[in-house]
Amino acid sequence: MENSEETNILEKYIDNVGTILQELKKYNNEVNQASDKIIHALEKGNKVFICGNGGSNCDTQHISAELTGRFLDGRERKGLAAIALPTSLAAVTAIANDYGYEFVFERELQSLSNPGDILIGISTSGNSTNVLNAIKYAKNNNIYVISILGKTGGKIKGLSDIEFVVPSKETGVIQIVHSIIYHAICDKIDEYFVNKNQPKQ
Repeated sequence: MENSEETNILEKYIDNVGTILQELKKYNNEVNQASDKIIHALEKGNKVFICGNGGSNCDTQHISAELTGRFLDGRERKGLAAIALPTSLAAVTAIANDYGYEFVFERELQSLSNPGDILIGISTSGNSTNVLNAIKYAKNNNIYVISILGKTGGKIKGLSDIEFVVPSKETGVIQIVHSIIYHAICDKIDEYFVNKNQPKQ
């Protein structure tokens, strides 16, 4: 027999996400700034790197796919240089084995990045050591940092050029809202490059 709490689990998620989304409207300027910074970097031939663990790592691949592929259906634009870290299972196991798991993102960022690139760091707790190390490397090497965090922002809060903090204690809610943030960013980036691709009248 299902109790009322079990039968209302979906309603609970919807209500929690809805409450957070109302608070998220304050980040409209940050979404525009993040999108513009990424557009500017891509126009100059720079790349976007994205890192995170677990479910957040799935988000990194999602973002990379939206940029290298396309976000808006039925409208064409060039592929955009976006790389989800780690780049392979071999890379993550080799770096973790030789240096430690806390360096898996930083080491690849050292190897692949250039000044003027963008790093998007995703952490639902804000305390992921390997994301933190990648952000510290980026800040010391002229790589622009955008962080997408949860809870109170953790140790990463305050270290990035632009940050989004989803103020929820529930990982599932944080991840849902994270996807809305990066979809909004991808939407603006796509719109810019799609419009640029249109023939002038």
